[in-house]
Amino acid sequence: MNKRLTTSIAAALTTLALASASSGANAALIHWTDWSGGDLDAGAGFQAQGTITTPTSTVTVTYTNPNGIAFYQPSGGYDYYTGGTAPTSPYTSAAVDNRPTGTDIIALQYAGTQSLQFSQTIANPVFAFVSLNGNGYAFDQDFDILSFGDSSDGNACGYWGCGTSYKNVVDLGGGNFEYRLLGTGEPHGTLRFLGAFDTVSWRSMSNENWNGFTVGVQGTAQEVLNATPEPASLALFGIGLLGMLGSRRKA
Repeated sequence: MNKRLTTSIAAALTTLALASASSGANAALIHWTDWSGGDLDAGAGFQAQGTITTPTSTVTVTYTNPNGIAFYQPSGGYDYYTGGTAPTSPYTSAAVDNRPTGTDIIALQYAGTQSLQFSQTIANPVFAFVSLNGNGYAFDQDFDILSFGDSSDGNACGYWGCGTSYKNVVDLGGGNFEYRLLGTGEPHGTLRFLGAFDTVSWRSMSNENWNGFTVGVQGTAQEVLNATPEPASLALFGIGLLGMLGSRRKA
């Protein structure tokens, strides 16, 4: 029980620190994934890798979808992140300074679960979505919707048109929840997970050809903590508290 308690305290303190790092008045520069190569899954599923280059690190991102996808665009092709310019782009906001870079996109088609895995712990990942009509994404982590391409949010429409976005939290029982991204019309926009993450998983709720995404980060968890002295002191306090609890458990 003490082990579970200390783990929960550490996670809560890290999330608090990283959330505080994102609460400033200025939008953050987001380092978007540079997707590369082709399908790494020899079977019916799909797997791809990309890299996120932050000020001090290169993070490998692995996307895995056992159900397969509609198409993969790691270079060239159409730029589906168009529509207005900052600050009226569907992908920029008070929290995000820059829309996704280039034309890289993973386009989805099938219902089912998929995941992103990061080679090191990253902070406050931003998820950009394109044309989420006729579908929805059910995430395993809570999130905040930052922007979407519609006049009601003060933004231009996205590549395929206008649409709104909203969140629905579903209690699955047993202390488990599902955080659903839904919308009306042609939703294009961004959402953000606050805290430190190694993986993010979600479920496409229906078959729909097609809807797409990419992901970016504010930085690695260590970079963001180092850049914000006050939240970093919270993390140090958490380490000290863990040490005290660990000593008490051994006594």
